[in-house]
Amino acid sequence: MKTDADSLVQKGTSHIYNVQFDSARACFSEMIKRYPKHPAGYFMAAMVEWWGMTIHRNEGVFKEDFIEKIDNVIELCDELLDENPTDLTALFFKGGALGYRGRYNTIYDNWFDAALDGKNAYEIMIECRIKAPTNHDIMLGTGIFNYFSSTIPEKYPMAKPFMFLLPPANKSVGLAQLRAASVDSRYSKVEAKVTLLMAYYTFEKNYTEAFKIANDLHTTFPNNPYFHRYLARSYVKLGNWDKLEKEWRLIVKRSIKKMAGYNNKTAREGLYWVGTALKRNGEYDSAIRYFNKCSEVSNYMEDEESGYRLASIYKIALIYYKLKNYKKAKAQFELVLDLPDYHNQHKGAESFLSKIEN
Repeated sequence: MKTDADSLVQKGTSHIYNVQFDSARACFSEMIKRYPKHPAGYFMAAMVEWWGMTIHRNEGVFKEDFIEKIDNVIELCDELLDENPTDLTALFFKGGALGYRGRYNTIYDNWFDAALDGKNAYEIMIECRIKAPTNHDIMLGTGIFNYFSSTIPEKYPMAKPFMFLLPPANKSVGLAQLRAASVDSRYSKVEAKVTLLMAYYTFEKNYTEAFKIANDLHTTFPNNPYFHRYLARSYVKLGNWDKLEKEWRLIVKRSIKKMAGYNNKTAREGLYWVGTALKRNGEYDSAIRYFNKCSEVSNYMEDEESGYRLASIYKIALIYYKLKNYKKAKAQFELVLDLPDYHNQHKGAESFLSKIEN
């Protein structure tokens, strides 16, 4: 890209990760105005909506705009490829657009469409790799394919019947490609880090590596709630109670202030973990207040199925049991049994109730 286009993309990308979506859209609109036949502006405009979905937890307006914009990228690239089938720029952005549309389809369990998009994206990225072997931005696409095509069937068995559409994938190669992209790519460093964060935290259960990436991203973009949540979650997994209480308290405060992306889901998670830290420290009255608030937020979000309400009530019951207030403990354990079970907490409640009654 020319210098001014490169500058607009870099500036707009920074706005995305800083959750300044209107400013990002302005940058990419200017890019499209100056270079209407270059796919970069259109692709990055779609990425604004992708991150809108990510940060605001799949709100409908972002979903509709993302699909419309990502399809526009594919259409423009197809027009360019009709004129020149070897156009590397068109191939690169078409592969990227198909890849992200495939990831979108996995979110909504559209496994056939996801597999088809993944196959087409990977084939295009391999062609790009042959044409530009030193380009590390391409490694984001090949890394995503290699890693997630290997791991998604393990985590989501319903996807397995559709894997026949895909060429063989290698998880280790995928991780290596993502690490290379996170260090040496020009435009894809942050996306590669985000993908590695998901891989290490969700699939590899390597919380030390997940923490390193989350801490790096949160330090660079301190107002991004997605990075903030994963930093706090990593502290939970690593058992760093002082740090996790500090970060989750800050997350709760930001949720109360309604900072971008710090919503009820984020507040509920924060309230639960602050309450858990307080319970661990023996600050039982404060812990009960946080757990009750978490339960209230969960109850308010009636359309959101979650184990946080059950877990909060269960931990309140445990506090009352420890304090030998068996009447209140019994009432809370009985309430646990009235809710859908998570993590076998019904069995625990029944066990404590039998002790109280005996």
